[in-house]
Amino acid sequence: MLKESLKSLFVRDLNKVKLEIEQYQNEKNIWKTENSISNSAGNLCLHLAGNLNTFIGAELGKTGYIRNRELEFSLKDVPRGELIRQIEDTIKIVADSLDQLTEDDLEHNYPEVKVLENDKSVKYMLIYLSSHLAYHLGQINYHRRLLDI
Repeated sequence: MLKESLKSLFVRDLNKVKLEIEQYQNEKNIWKTENSISNSAGNLCLHLAGNLNTFIGAELGKTGYIRNRELEFSLKDVPRGELIRQIEDTIKIVADSLDQLTEDDLEHNYPEVKVLENDKSVKYMLIYLSSHLAYHLGQINYHRRLLDI
């Protein structure tokens, strides 16, 4: 039951990221930074794809994904269509990876524990990742509403 709830939240929020990127009136504004806004919506989008492909796809789904976190924040002007493709691919990877898990797997220790502070379970990590996704989704939404002018 928890696995299906988490899968539903990840898919919902990744689709919202995709919608936010699609809603920019001016594609160049996806990459805009200004004043104290240091991360563009494009870089946050790349970061979310890299994060979830690493911690869900590679670690739990055994996809073989290799992350380049530095590029998530240094790449600029990636076309909107490529960002959307990456989010769509991430939705599939996350859903497929979660489908492989049993409810019992959620109680096991997460394989990559250096990112965790307290609980080391897969369940805890997935809840943490869902919160991380929602946090950056909110940033992207505000970025679009403030800087897509």
